[in-house]
Amino acid sequence: MKKIATAAKKTGSEAEGASASHLIDAKIQELGDWRGKMLSRLRTLIREADPDVVEELKWRGVPVWSHDGIICTGETYKAAVKMTFAKGAALEDPAGLFNSSLEGNVRRAIDFPEGAKIDEKALKALIRAAVALNTSKAKSKTKAKGKSAKASA
Repeated sequence: MKKIATAAKKTGSEAEGASASHLIDAKIQELGDWRGKMLSRLRTLIREADPDVVEELKWRGVPVWSHDGIICTGETYKAAVKMTFAKGAALEDPAGLFNSSLEGNVRRAIDFPEGAKIDEKALKALIRAAVALNTSKAKSKTKAKGKSAKASA
């Protein structure tokens, strides 16, 4: 695992694009157990839900998926693979997927223990909602910058 973390420190965002994808592949393979399989499955669902997702590796080798801001991370622990949504508290969760980090004002997470079943349809909807939230905020920032530029002209 040290090899992955060291390689990830090469750029400002630690790893970008294809190189980050290769590092995530290596991390999944290195895990070599149910956690690697779970992380791989979650990654596939993220990519299916948002084909434009950007993969990064941050914080000593944590996979991060972004689209106009962080969507979620994929952390691995002995007892669970944790999918943390950066702005999860702002998302509707009608299927009740969030089961961790519920006390915070911003983040929400889903812990997947060994053998956990994934509600793929609900998870993809949650991922798409996170992308929509990020893109709406990105558009708001762009509009605000445009207005301030016109006002100073």
